[in-house]
Amino acid sequence: MTISDNSRGLILAISSSLFIGTSFILKKKGLKRAAAAGNRAGVGGYAYLLEPLWWTGMITMIVGEVANFVAYIYAPAVLVTPLGVLSIIISAVLAHFMLKERLQRLGVLGCVSCIVGSVVIVIHAPQEHMPASLEEIWILATQPAFLVYVAATLSMVLALILYFEPLYGQTNILVYLGICSLMGSFTIVSIKAIGIAIKLTLEGISQVAYPQTWFFLTVAVICVITQLNYLNKALDTFNTAIVSPIYYVMFTTMTIVASAIMFKDWAGQSASDIVSEICGFITVLSGTIMLHVTREQEPVTAPGTVTWYDGEHIKSIEDGHYILLHDSEYLDSYSVLAKN
Repeated sequence: MTISDNSRGLILAISSSLFIGTSFILKKKGLKRAAAAGNRAGVGGYAYLLEPLWWTGMITMIVGEVANFVAYIYAPAVLVTPLGVLSIIISAVLAHFMLKERLQRLGVLGCVSCIVGSVVIVIHAPQEHMPASLEEIWILATQPAFLVYVAATLSMVLALILYFEPLYGQTNILVYLGICSLMGSFTIVSIKAIGIAIKLTLEGISQVAYPQTWFFLTVAVICVITQLNYLNKALDTFNTAIVSPIYYVMFTTMTIVASAIMFKDWAGQSASDIVSEICGFITVLSGTIMLHVTREQEPVTAPGTVTWYDGEHIKSIEDGHYILLHDSEYLDSYSVLAKN
C-alpha cells in the first residue's frame, strides 16, 4: 500500500511535535542542573553546555526540527503548521509531572485561547505558493516589499537585543520570545529555499554551485543559533508551560506574516477569511495577555548567591537566608544564621 505525500507529512509533523515538546522539558531540567554549577543562561551564563541532559534535549529538538523540515516538503503548510500545537500540549503535560509547573485556571484558559486562535489563523491563512526553483525564491526574497519587511524585522531584533533585553529580559517574556519569533520567520523562508535546493539536487539538478544556496544556508544557521540562544534564556527564566504556547503563537504569527508578504497571497483572500483571521488574532492576543499576567516567574539568582543541586531541588544561601527553590516554582525562605 502506497502512502500519499500528505500522509507522510502528517506522520512527520506529529513526530516532530512529540520530539520538540519533549525537548523543552529535557532542556529545562538540564538548565536547572547547570544553574547550580555556574551562571544561569538567563543572565548570560553558558554552563548548560557542559550538562549532558541539556544536550539530550538539544538533540531531541534537532530531530524534531528536521522532521518538521521534511514534513514541509511533503505536505502543505496549512496541514503541517497547526500540528505544532501538539508540542505545547506535550510539554505542558510533561512539565506537570516532571517539573511540577502548574498554571492557574486563568492561565489554562489563556493557553486554550492561544491554541484556538492560532489554529483559526492558520486555517484561514492565505494559501502559499511554493516556488519551483531556487531562482524563483531568490526573486521573491529580493522584492522591495519583502526587503522592507527584512529591514523592519532586523531593526526590531536589534532594538530588543541592545535596549530591551538588558532592562526587561528577566521580567518580560515577550523580549526573548520576540527575538526568537522574528528570527524564526527568516528561518522558515531559508529552510524552504534549502528544501527546494535539496529536492532539485536529488532529482539530478545540482544546486551546489549556486551562491543563493549557500546564502540561504548561512541565514538559516545564524537564525537557528540565535533562536536557540534566546529560547534557552526564556526557558531558564520563565515557566515552561507558559514559554511553549506564547512561543508557538508568536512564531506562527510571524511566519504567516512573512510568507504573506513574500508570496503575495493576501490578494486572493475572501472577506470571511480576513474576518476569521482578525478574530483569531484577537483571541491570540487575549490568551497571551492572560498567560502573561498569571505566570509564575521563577526567582532569579542574585549575584554572590551560593547555589547547589541535590538531584531534586535547587537550593541556595543568599544574604544569610537559606532558600529552597522547590521545583523551580515555589519559594520558601527562612533565616538560618543568627546575627549577634
